[in-house]
Amino acid sequence: MNEPLPATPPPVPAPLLALLVCALAFICWTGQQLPEQVASHFNAAGEANGHMPRRPYLTIMLLITAVVPLLTAVLPTLAMRRAAARINVPNRSYWLAPERRTDTVRFLSRQMAVFSGLVIVFLCYVQWLVVRANAIEPPAMNSQAFLVGLAVFLVCTCSWVLRVVRRFTQRP
Repeated sequence: MNEPLPATPPPVPAPLLALLVCALAFICWTGQQLPEQVASHFNAAGEANGHMPRRPYLTIMLLITAVVPLLTAVLPTLAMRRAAARINVPNRSYWLAPERRTDTVRFLSRQMAVFSGLVIVFLCYVQWLVVRANAIEPPAMNSQAFLVGLAVFLVCTCSWVLRVVRRFTQRP
């Protein structure tokens, strides 16, 4: 009953893996520009109100950038590979019918990889803002730039959600 589905996508698509490797390299490279004591937390006005040594900061940033997107992409894909997996989509009986299930799982897996890519890009943007904030004395983050980046991320996320929902609410 729990047999794997045929022709399922790899848990981590190559483009996502390439983006992740580039992101981790970017964080390592930009991290070398940080001072030994990194302003790592900022209030709403952009003033630094939390500091930590560079090495732990970079370790945490690298872990968050690697683990969160990988879990977001890999766990759903692995779960959906099981034939008995419970997938909750609109018009479920249509989209999960045996003749469409493989394509549905493939689409959902691709979309999870796309969302993971959005998360990676946003985290790199935050890293860039932290590096810029630590380049001035006293360290201060550009709150407006952060809010613009957050707004772009949220608009992209909403667009992504609408695309997924639209796919399953309309039957061809």
